[in-house]
Amino acid sequence: MSHDGIGPRAVLRSVAFLTAGMLTVPALAGCGSSSEDHAGKPLAGADVAGADRSDIADGGTLRWAVDTVPDTLNTFQADADTTTARIAEAVLPSMYRTDGRGRTVRNPDYLSSAEVVDTEPKQVVVYRLAQQAVWSDGREIGAADFAAQWRALSGKDTAYWTARNAGYDRIEKVERGKNDLEVKVTFSRPYADWKSLFSPLYPKEVMGTPDSFNDGARKKLKATAGPFTVDTVDTEEDEVVLARNPRWWGRPAKLQKIVLRAVPHDKRVSALSDGTLDLAEIDPEAARRVTVAALPQDGNTPLMGPEAERSAADALRSWAVANGSDEDAADEEISARKKLRKKAEKYARQQKALGGFEVRKSLEPAYTQLALNGAEGPLSDERVRRAVARALDREDIAGAVLKPLGLPAEPVGSHLALSGQAAYADGSGTLGKPDAKEARALLSDAGWVPGGPVKEEKKDTKKDEGEEAAGSEADKDGSSGSEGGGDGDDGTYIVGEDDGKNDGDGKAPHDSGTGTGRLKQGGTPAGAYAPKGTAAPARADTAPVAKDGKALVLRFVLPSGPGSGTLETVAGRIATMLERIGIRTDISKVDNDSYFKDHIASGDFDLALYSWPATAFPATDARPVYSKPVPAADGSLNVEQNWTRVGTDQVDQLFDQAIATLDDSERRDLIRKADSRIWAAAGSIPLYQRPQLVAARENLANAGAFGFATPVYEDMGFLKKSAQGPEGSPGAKSGASSSGS
Repeated sequence: MSHDGIGPRAVLRSVAFLTAGMLTVPALAGCGSSSEDHAGKPLAGADVAGADRSDIADGGTLRWAVDTVPDTLNTFQADADTTTARIAEAVLPSMYRTDGRGRTVRNPDYLSSAEVVDTEPKQVVVYRLAQQAVWSDGREIGAADFAAQWRALSGKDTAYWTARNAGYDRIEKVERGKNDLEVKVTFSRPYADWKSLFSPLYPKEVMGTPDSFNDGARKKLKATAGPFTVDTVDTEEDEVVLARNPRWWGRPAKLQKIVLRAVPHDKRVSALSDGTLDLAEIDPEAARRVTVAALPQDGNTPLMGPEAERSAADALRSWAVANGSDEDAADEEISARKKLRKKAEKYARQQKALGGFEVRKSLEPAYTQLALNGAEGPLSDERVRRAVARALDREDIAGAVLKPLGLPAEPVGSHLALSGQAAYADGSGTLGKPDAKEARALLSDAGWVPGGPVKEEKKDTKKDEGEEAAGSEADKDGSSGSEGGGDGDDGTYIVGEDDGKNDGDGKAPHDSGTGTGRLKQGGTPAGAYAPKGTAAPARADTAPVAKDGKALVLRFVLPSGPGSGTLETVAGRIATMLERIGIRTDISKVDNDSYFKDHIASGDFDLALYSWPATAFPATDARPVYSKPVPAADGSLNVEQNWTRVGTDQVDQLFDQAIATLDDSERRDLIRKADSRIWAAAGSIPLYQRPQLVAARENLANAGAFGFATPVYEDMGFLKKSAQGPEGSPGAKSGASSSGS
């Protein structure tokens, strides 16, 4: 789970990925069909430069950029991350994997078959394991491993520091079947998502005791059972090395090693160009650079040589002296030009090196949403949340993000599945189409009316005259966190207000605590209020709305740092759309590292943008994301992963029914009904499926933008020279095969 980058399902489940009231939802009737016609096809398929194994060379090292060297190799611990999950995919058994449509498929390397053999009086699943499946120490994978994982994750023994126990808490017992290759699992309660269990599967040496679970698998694994094994976890070099597993019984891994190297996103272009990476997920700007570098170059623009550079410098200095300018100033100008030239030379060298790469693109199995904090303030009113939703043109937002990348630009229609998945159906009609008039009517019904006077707050002598407006107590007492020492500028950007000071410096803003914010009085910037207490012209359709003397200003929190440009673009468009119905937004950028912990998870926002994955098991995985918050024993509110704090009893009941329904068609219908209820509550608004952009060395095969599909690590590798085509074709460029030889 992350705000702009999302991890595999195992990480979502380890987090991390107020009642709306009764509401008539006519669209529910349209979600009851048992047909999969709603699902359609994935908007974009995988882009991995697929190649036959016979065309791939044996050996080589793949250097793959990741975000972190993980703190733990145990995906079931709270601090597991996306790299933890990636390692587990390569070195541990998974009974099921996902295909290109996000569906679960049996993994034949580990599982010969699995089926529900009884439902009455209890659900019983029998797993029949592949005969060759063994751990790296030679021991057979068997019932003892399944039983140890169940006991560790069941939640019954609190000595195990587990992040979750969904599904495992429904198991009554795990036992050996008719022989060593058969595992019999009996459930105490029906569990539809039983295929989500034992993927990954850890050896009993890890799961057998609390000590081995809690600490033994953090930096090493006692045994593995995949095409690769963990060689080293090097925190000093910021890399994890996976080596080919000599005991692997499946198709032999083509690569000798995979090096997962932690490289910040803003450093990845440099790492690609200097030859230390072969594969890296990149942002749109980096993708443009790689794409341009791959275009044919005419070579007719040589860089300035040293002699020519000295002549130019002498000429500039002579001109400066002749025209009465300061010679020192001329020298400074010369120095600045030299620095600029060095940057240009570095850029040119990088572009030349990037010519050996290409961009592989797809859509992630994840979507970006607008989250509306319904815990308090104006957004605690469902009518205001629905007004925000009706103001959004989601097609425009999706187009702004995806069209420039050449990717399908359709808005996401479900919180619980994506196009191509069986449970997908567009439930956005529950809210209705974008309609500014209807949105303003909802605001008016909630008491927020245009032209309402803004009360004059108590005078703050520390601020300039005329800069007071409805806002937080922090604003009234001068403790809003302004770093200017008296000019009242707290570094935030209020949409519609432009006084030349809003340069996006990322300073933390004040928190109104009510959803209303400060609007500077005086002056006439676009969208600003007239002097205090003055009603806006009634004829202005976009006049700011107010209630009880306070303007409706929503605090819109965004992350700062590399890779946040897309979210800034999206937030700007949303702010403009909300301004058209009279809602102003106070956009503030906060530190990337603290965005989720200190703002999203703690509820310190009105509006926010972040992403969630769509999994093959929404009844299990999505429930904590959308379930109704409940009071905890200590008086706090237990929100699980529902950061918007918006939930309903109806949604919870539909999830509970879906989890216990073994019929696939009926379960899909329940999931779609739950999604319609989530749309109606308007706590989060899905916007677009996230782009997946990967820079890959041109001769690297079966790796790149995987989309829904689980990577097949044993098939990754570098093409043989004979398979790269004639000189000058893709994959045959200079430097393209440096890692494959």
